[in-house]
Order: sequence, then structure tokens, then C-alpha cells
Amino acid sequence: MAIAWKEAYRLLADDLDARGVDIEAVKDALKAQRIETPSWGYADSGTRFHVFPQPGAAVTAYQKLADAAQVHKFTGVAPSVALHIPWDKVDDYGALQQYAASLGLSLGAINPNLFQDDAYKLGSLCHPDAAVRRMAIDHCLECVGIAKTVGSNIISLWLPDGTNYPGQDNIRERKHRLVEALTKVYAAMPAPMRLLIEYKFFEPAFYHTDLADWGMAYVLATKLGDRAQVLVDLGHHPLGTNIEQIVAFLIDEGRLGGFHFNSKKFADDDLTVGSINPYELFLIYNELIDGERDPAVDMSVAYMIDQSHNIKPKVEASIQSVMNIQEAYARALLIDRASLAQAQRAGDVVMAEEIVQAAYRTNVTPLLAQVREEMGLAPDPLTAYRASGYYERVCQERTR
Repeated sequence: MAIAWKEAYRLLADDLDARGVDIEAVKDALKAQRIETPSWGYADSGTRFHVFPQPGAAVTAYQKLADAAQVHKFTGVAPSVALHIPWDKVDDYGALQQYAASLGLSLGAINPNLFQDDAYKLGSLCHPDAAVRRMAIDHCLECVGIAKTVGSNIISLWLPDGTNYPGQDNIRERKHRLVEALTKVYAAMPAPMRLLIEYKFFEPAFYHTDLADWGMAYVLATKLGDRAQVLVDLGHHPLGTNIEQIVAFLIDEGRLGGFHFNSKKFADDDLTVGSINPYELFLIYNELIDGERDPAVDMSVAYMIDQSHNIKPKVEASIQSVMNIQEAYARALLIDRASLAQAQRAGDVVMAEEIVQAAYRTNVTPLLAQVREEMGLAPDPLTAYRASGYYERVCQERTR
């Protein structure tokens, strides 16, 4: 097997060299790639109807970090873990940070939970009752404090607020409440901490959602300040939405703050990223690389996964997700951008698309295997993890 992929890499390297690709620069970019995994991706989760417990699934924040360390160990590009509060609440966040560091990890984005308390039945930051809004604000401020303690510079906010029936509440007043509440949260965030504002066009609200699309999140960010940006969740759009256009627009406006990578078939399915439409993921990375290479653009994007693996083993699914993201990035790095720009200027639509397709059709598996070997990793992370015995061990150690 090793001989096979090494020979495939040699042939690919020759082909890329003939295309004029700087393969060493591509490998350097792949080695520098960073992808944050979510703590909640390692715990039991389910559908709207049932939670399916899995053997060995993490329960405590410490167990989640131990699982995340396995993903980083075998991929080399997932050194940070997002926390969700209060799911990951502990008595001593300094001790949690130290434990993460002992595993070679850091603690990443802090995610407030504004959807599980009974008081949030009619909303949280947009609730008509000022006391409930104060409760939600205080929770966000608690998360800002946690971020300070663990050295995180990101608050990642998904707002589930909205209404289910016409006349339930005043839509414009809810907008005013949201701006007022987040202004207080933003004021408590020290530089360079950023507020990444997520959006979702429906669910759990079905008449109107207070932050229903990227445009609403963008407007809110501009009202708050330069350190408020938009977070793009790949599952939070109507079917057929051109997500890469949204990404390009936000890059150009300096308001693309981060991603929650996942995939969907119909609604917000939280499926393994790249499992449904890998071409879309590739096209998104095409826009990201275009922004990275533009000296006039300031890119500071947090690449985070947001998935709850319901029927797949937790660590394996996370490794698979990271590998799919690596593959999309690798392919996008191979686009001949000089030739593409020439074809675009000439209005040669067919050739422009062929240039993009040529990169997408390239088998980058041997390239990624070579990169991993140069990083001191196994060329196939999933196979190496399965052979490690970690899953069998935690199934024995973690009893309910």
C-alpha cells in the first residue's frame, strides 16, 4: 500500500510540475491548515425523536478533549476544540485549559446556549420580557468571562429566537431588543475577541426567525463594530443557495468571521462535511483561497466543524470530516489562477470552467498522504486510528 501511494504521488508531482504548480507551496499550505472540532461532536446526540447512546461516547468535558486529541493526533491539523456552555461547564476552566494543553490542544470558540432553558420559550435576547433578556445577556457575559480565562478570542453565537405564529410578537421591536442586548455583550468583549454571528433561516421558529440569513447577520455585525463578523454554517441555507457567493461577498466586505462546516440533504442535517455535495465545498474553498491571495483583503477566518454524529462513531466521524475538508482545500489549491483570470477576462466561459474542473478532478489522496508522512503522521488517518485500539479502550473505560 505504501509503495502504491508513493508511486501515485511521484506521478502526481510530475503532472503538477508540468502544470506549473508549486507543489512545495501547496504542501506548506496544507500543513498550515487548521480545523477546529466541536466538543459536542464527541458526546451522545440524536434526532428530534430520540438520542441513540453509543458505547464509549464522551460524557465529561475532559473526555471530549481526550477524544478531540485523537483527531488531532491522526490528522495533525485539528489542534483546537470549541466549547458549548453549559454543556461543557466545569468548576475550574483554568484546569480544563491545562488539561487541553497537556494533550496538545487549545480551547477555541465559546458557544453560549440560548435555547435549552424553559425561560426561552418565547426567545432569549429577543424575548418580550426584559428579565428573560437580562438572563440571556448574563449567560453571554458568562461565556465572555470563560473565553478570557481559557485564552479564546471567539464567541460563536447562534440565536434560536423567532416566532411561530403571525401576531405572536412585534418583529421590529424584537430587532431592537437584539441590537440592544448584543451591544452590551460586545462592549464586554476585550480586543481582539470577536463575536461571530450565526444565522438560520428556519427552526425552531417557523413564522419568522430573528436572524434568518447572512444579510441580517451582516447588518447586525456592522451595527456592533469591527470585531463582529458573520459565521457561515453550511447547513443553514435554503436548498439551492449559492453559498460560495455569500462567502465571496463577506470576504470582500471584511465580515467573514468563520465557518461551521457540515453538510445537508434537506434541512439542517449536520451530516459529515463533504458527504452530500463535495463540489460545493471545493467551490467555497476556491473563494477562500482567492481572498487569502488578495493583498487588499484581511482574512481572519475561523474554520470550525459543527456536527453531531448520531449514527457514526464519534471520533471516526470527526476524522472523516477533517479529511474531507483537507481534500477540498488541496484541490482548490491546485486551481491555475493565472490561467483562470485570463479566461475570465477573455469571456471564455468554457475554458474558465474547465480550469476549475481540472483541479476538482485531480486525485489529491497521494498528495495528502505525502504531506502527512512529512508531518510524521500515518498517511491514512482513519485506518491508523482504527488500528490504534483507542475506541475499544474507551468503550471499556467509560461506563454509564
